[in-house]
Amino acid sequence: MVFLSPLQSGIFIKRYKRFLADILLPNNEIITIHCANTGAMTGCAAVGDTVWYSTSTNPKRKLPFSWELTYTKDNYRICVNTIRANQIVKEAFLQQKIKEFTSYEQIFSEIKYGDENSRIDLLLEDPQNSQCYVEVKSTTLFNDRNKFGYFPDAVTARGQKHLRELKLMASQGHRAVIFFLVLHSGVKYFSPAAQIDPLYCQLLKDAVENGVEILCYNTNISTTEITLKQAIPIMLD
Repeated sequence: MVFLSPLQSGIFIKRYKRFLADILLPNNEIITIHCANTGAMTGCAAVGDTVWYSTSTNPKRKLPFSWELTYTKDNYRICVNTIRANQIVKEAFLQQKIKEFTSYEQIFSEIKYGDENSRIDLLLEDPQNSQCYVEVKSTTLFNDRNKFGYFPDAVTARGQKHLRELKLMASQGHRAVIFFLVLHSGVKYFSPAAQIDPLYCQLLKDAVENGVEILCYNTNISTTEITLKQAIPIMLD
């Protein structure tokens, strides 16, 4: 996924009202940028970190700037814009970079499914019209000591619902996949964050025991593009 226009940088000051952040520009001007990430963003927003933001040409937007990346003082690169996760996975699918999905020829986004008024992130279809339901989760929570990445970074009722929906799809004979996309350059391994949301962790294990697959890939992150890299080890316990 290539950024459509060059990113610009500033120094992080604070995040507030969930969707807003103030940064200091090189000319000492302070601006407010939009934050699309609704999670806790633990470790992604330390005062003094470098923030990279994009600029929208949409005149209807109140805030033209969007927070895309954080470069931490420990030299880690993080994509904090959760909207990018689906775009990256979809692009990788179209480029046949995800070996688990190479048998599928078509891809659809945001399709209604399930019993709880949900929309699947990606729906794949093969030539025999078999379907694969793929839920994508942006993963940035990081433990520097053991190099593990975790999801979620906050209690997520929405994420719990998605696991129930995927389990339902698997029970109906469809392929169902939870795809954790690591958007933190330090992560080497993945595990569900039982310390954050034990119910989510419990539901994930139950989903896996009932046919839902887990995939986890990391990424290459730069100020010009983000691309899929490789699968990393997953540990449920």
